[in-house]
Amino acid sequence: MKPRTSSFRQQSAKRLGALLVLLALPAAGYSGAATAAVTSPDELIGATEAFLEQAVSDYLQRSEIQGRHEVQVNRLDPRLRMPLCDSPLSVSLESPAQPLGRVTTRVRCDGSAPWTVFVPAEVRLFREVVVLSRPLKRMSLVGSADLGMVERDVAQLRQGYLTDPAQAIGKKLTRPLPSAQVLAPNHLQVAEAIRRGDQVVISASSGTVNVRMPGEALSDGAPGQQINVRNLRSQRVVRARVVGPGQVQVAM
Repeated sequence: MKPRTSSFRQQSAKRLGALLVLLALPAAGYSGAATAAVTSPDELIGATEAFLEQAVSDYLQRSEIQGRHEVQVNRLDPRLRMPLCDSPLSVSLESPAQPLGRVTTRVRCDGSAPWTVFVPAEVRLFREVVVLSRPLKRMSLVGSADLGMVERDVAQLRQGYLTDPAQAIGKKLTRPLPSAQVLAPNHLQVAEAIRRGDQVVISASSGTVNVRMPGEALSDGAPGQQINVRNLRSQRVVRARVVGPGQVQVAM
């Protein structure tokens, strides 16, 4: 009888093993189907890259800006598994308003099982900008020899930048700046065309009547600014607009 018991146990073990294999097969098949029926992180990244490339190209064309750009989408958690979307993915810019610098995109599925994922990225825009070739003190007059051109990611230049040295030449610095500093509009001010105590010509016109008289500037002034000027003939002080070196104009 003992040999029969041993044989029965062996047969039972074989049947149980076969049953476990059969039970495992559907599970493995289901797992494969579940893996296929998801939107992978790579698909989300690809949709974001394509959207941002087009958005940046459109922005540069509208703005008539020349430069090269790079789009880098942040790495997503590889465990992210969104349901497979049965309609094309929709991508839009969440923030900021322009596709430059650090951006966030909204990737949305509008299918039968809708979902939304926010994907961060960074857009770099490289342009030739004006920099100082040497350190300068506050109120220094900027000349062509003080300037150079370098390529920078302008998306990081929050204070702005200049693309033409002529925008800086002849102006004064509002603060001391080191060499290789990218020049921004707020670093510069128009240099005075007239200094306090300068002898100036005061002009006034009305229709066909033009009057010119000597005067003395009572304050510094750049073109377009209003300053106090003393009429040397009448000794009256008047407000006049600086139009150029030694030239001011009053309204009649």
